[in-house]
Amino acid sequence: MYKERSELYKALEQNRGSKVIVYVTGDRQGLETQIHPEVLDLLVGHLDIIENAPKISLFLYTRGGHTIAAWSIANFICQYCTEFEVIIPSKAHSAGTLICLGANTIVMTKQATLGPIDPSVNTPLNPAVPGAPPNARVPVSVEAINGFIELAKETGIESGSNLSTVISTLASHVHPLVLGEVYRIRSQIHMLGKRLLSKHMQDSGKIEKILSFLCSESGSHDYTIYRQEARDELGLNVERPSNELYKIIKNIYGDIANELQLNTPYNPNILLSGQKQVDYNFVRALVESTKGGSHRFTSEGQLIKQSIASPNGITQEVIQDLRKYEGWKYEK
Repeated sequence: MYKERSELYKALEQNRGSKVIVYVTGDRQGLETQIHPEVLDLLVGHLDIIENAPKISLFLYTRGGHTIAAWSIANFICQYCTEFEVIIPSKAHSAGTLICLGANTIVMTKQATLGPIDPSVNTPLNPAVPGAPPNARVPVSVEAINGFIELAKETGIESGSNLSTVISTLASHVHPLVLGEVYRIRSQIHMLGKRLLSKHMQDSGKIEKILSFLCSESGSHDYTIYRQEARDELGLNVERPSNELYKIIKNIYGDIANELQLNTPYNPNILLSGQKQVDYNFVRALVESTKGGSHRFTSEGQLIKQSIASPNGITQEVIQDLRKYEGWKYEK
């Protein structure tokens, strides 16, 4: 819980000679959250209390989210400090990796991972999911589209009418406006990554090498980048924590994982456990600091198991989720 963690945050600040802000988007199966623009307003409050600090450490756990929000978070924090570092206890994937590109230093535990920054496009114009509800759409991966075109080129289709046929075939399955959005985002990701890296890295060749791998050469959005590869092959400024620092990081992450139940899939049947109804209160994301308190994204409600008779006379049990509250709550 926050009161216990705040003491660990103080120990982390003392160890790093910095001010610590914690941002966690939970990935509990069935209750996932993502990096979102709404968190910027919360960060403002924490950063205003910190004011101008020589060094700020962002303790980050996330599977990704909104690209522009990630860019804004990194860029915004840099305005409040001379040195910006990110501490990764476990996962900082996709848009989380983009935040890390803006850091002077990335502290990674042995289990910490980064990931490619090739997001998927999600719009109402995306291809429909066969057999799913009408509003269900297939996410379109930026690099999947690029991979399809590169495959065509490798088979000898480079220009002229043949390439036009490939593009037309692609456009018959993916709406042209979605393809345009894919191209826009691909260019935007590269631009944002370059601007973040350029804040603390002068070697343009090194910057392009990092972005080429993160934006396309990794081959899959699920690819995980551990500490050694991030440091020795990509050339990011990665620091290995000391035993003392690792213990602090591990204790903070363990407490957060326990509160958000990150390792326990959400299963309404298990929560009900034979009961007809049960109240729930799930913490799904966090923004915290020692002096700024704790903002917790919370879902509250009630699960009710009901027996419903179908037209053919068969009785079925259904679980109704009565969501009573969903939003950020504050604990000082």
